[in-house]
Amino acid sequence: MKNKSNMSNIKPLNQQVQFNQSVQPKHALLNEPLFIQRSSDYKTGSFATGGKQRYFDYVAMVDNIMAYLRESWGCEPRLYYQDENNDVWDALGEDIRTGYQGLRHAASLYDLVETAQFRFETERDRELSGYEIRPSARNNLFAYDEFRVAFARIPRENQYGLGCEDLIFAENDAELGFFLADMRKRQLESRKLILFSDTRDGLEQERMDPEGKVSRDDVFMEESLKTQIYRSVDEFFTNEGSFFRDYGIPYKRGILLYGKPGNGKTTLVRSISASVDAPVAYWQITEYTSSESITEVFAAAARMAPMVLVIEDMDSMPESCRSYFLNTLDGAASKEGVFLIGTTNYPERIDPALMNRAGRFDRSYEVKLPNESLRRAYLISKGLGRFADNVQLADIAKRTEGFTFAQLGELYVSAALQRHYEGEAELERMVDEMKADFGKSRSGEWMAADKSRSMGFM
Repeated sequence: MKNKSNMSNIKPLNQQVQFNQSVQPKHALLNEPLFIQRSSDYKTGSFATGGKQRYFDYVAMVDNIMAYLRESWGCEPRLYYQDENNDVWDALGEDIRTGYQGLRHAASLYDLVETAQFRFETERDRELSGYEIRPSARNNLFAYDEFRVAFARIPRENQYGLGCEDLIFAENDAELGFFLADMRKRQLESRKLILFSDTRDGLEQERMDPEGKVSRDDVFMEESLKTQIYRSVDEFFTNEGSFFRDYGIPYKRGILLYGKPGNGKTTLVRSISASVDAPVAYWQITEYTSSESITEVFAAAARMAPMVLVIEDMDSMPESCRSYFLNTLDGAASKEGVFLIGTTNYPERIDPALMNRAGRFDRSYEVKLPNESLRRAYLISKGLGRFADNVQLADIAKRTEGFTFAQLGELYVSAALQRHYEGEAELERMVDEMKADFGKSRSGEWMAADKSRSMGFM
């Protein structure tokens, strides 16, 4: 299992701290979690307020969290709330997940609300994949004692069931400012990708390790185009954008990559992400993308700048928020220090206003189908030379005109499988069959009246 020390790294509460009034946790034994509010106390009437018993007493909970922090820190804490987005809460979640040593699990809040969560984590090493259990941000009190800052996502009753109130506690503005600066510094130094996903429940943010680094040598495309793109990227992040200051150019840049699926747009973007010394964020446009999520993403990008923001599948932008997206791109501060990369497989579906006005996307680059020399170079890099000599490789490169890199990759996989099971790879026949299948996919006529055959190498 991955990082079994996650729970133990979050240091437990000093259980000698006393709580105020009737919310004293009477059952805080040494070997069990400390809860600020227990159902047993509620049942015995300890939480009677104004003649009515209340288990979810928000005011009492905040008061007792303050009492604990006052005793723990020796100062009077103040309450704070993050406006508009939740990036500090996302950072807290990352610290919980990784077992950050500067974070202490101080207490749990209500004993009848979950205090932990689990999910299946997939790793490149399958032996490290498995379920990971860790404390949840909700219904727990977490403290960064070095800065005297604490987080509590307090469950609170509403007409639909249980909601949450997100509160941040700090000694004063200065300590909170030091903490936020330190958190931002740690995030920028972590070299992790930030993934924004629009979901039914709103924008989700996750920090993740890159899946296998892609070097610039792994990118197969027309050399002059490759040089233009990398030169643009490199100049943006060289000497903190001194080129832009020297020539009086606004410090923002946007390029749009378009072309058929499987031609290497994602590989190109991954190579850029791996080679720049700056934060990189991916944003997947979905049917749930909204003006609120657009605001959140660009606000987060501004805080990470200078950085790279990749917007995948821009043609999927919902009609309802396209105008808002365009207005955001036009904003003077929205892209300052941001190198924006948009990708699409269907440029004809993109609003022409994206390309027809300066300052949105400065350049558009078509990632074309590979020519014969690129196809041959790609097949050699994949390892097809194990099954074919130079003459046959040249012939296959010629025969595969119209193939994308993804299709060439599938040709190699099919050849490897056939070679493994049958002792040889019939490359010419495979190419002909794949071409036939591509034709059927375009026409939609999959079933042959006279005979049937299996697809692929079998």
